Amino acid sequence: MNRGTREGQGNRTSTVLGRRLGGELHKLRTAAGSTQQQAAQAITATATKIVKMESGWVPMRDPDIRVLCEFYGVEDAGVVDGLLRIARLDRERRKAKGWWQQLARVGNLGEYAAMEEVATHIRTWQLALVPGLLQTADYVRALGVTSDWTHPDEIEVLVESRLKRQARLWGDSPVEFHAVLWEAALRQQIGGPDVMRGQLGHLVEMAKLPHVHVQVLPFRVGAHHAAGGAFNVISFAEPGALDVGYAEGIAATVWAEGAEASREYTRTFERVARMSLAPQASLNLIEEISRGL
Repeated sequence: MNRGTREGQGNRTSTVLGRRLGGELHKLRTAAGSTQQQAAQAITATATKIVKMESGWVPMRDPDIRVLCEFYGVEDAGVVDGLLRIARLDRERRKAKGWWQQLARVGNLGEYAAMEEVATHIRTWQLALVPGLLQTADYVRALGVTSDWTHPDEIEVLVESRLKRQARLWGDSPVEFHAVLWEAALRQQIGGPDVMRGQLGHLVEMAKLPHVHVQVLPFRVGAHHAAGGAFNVISFAEPGALDVGYAEGIAATVWAEGAEASREYTRTFERVARMSLAPQASLNLIEEISRGL
């Protein structure tokens, strides 16, 4: 399922994993021919609670999930275990007190950063910009000037949040990061030649890390599968955990939460990666563009 920007309801929040889990329970209930009222009676609750559970508004308890699965006639232990794993990960993420909760005006960054913090693998396709995890502070500042974050103090908040996110590329368990950039992202002079030289040099240095992979899709390729827009695919270590697709639009954020939707993002990324230059050839092109600035 594809959903727009997350919403708040009182002190509860509809999360990506919560919605995914709720959607799976909704499918099981529908297949069993049960009503929300009947499901509520099975766990000694109100129909309103079932509505909230199926919409992802509230964290779910393991006993409730087990009872509902039994009531719906789910006999596959693997299905039940998969739902329990999603529920536990969702509860942990809701309880997390990350740095992003201390920053003003983070918007959708809060939910995305929470997922990024526990991800094991992130793939990103970018048409016009260097990926956030690989941006320099000066590059971020130049982006901030062109956005609605026009006050210097607000721009520094943006810089701070971006640099904190980049901590995922360091430490004992860094995230595996694979970025594919259209050549335009390297040639667009964000902040001018000096800023771009620094940015491209940083990109080359980061690409030397064993867990950071950078590829460039050159102009000469022509038409390709990912011309529709930039996106990220986030993967997790939990067995059976589905990938999540994330794409920011002008007016809304799209989360690809379902199995088929997230697979489509993954397939698109793999196609464009195959069309791109190999890593070393990509770095050669980045260095060539930098010398020409």
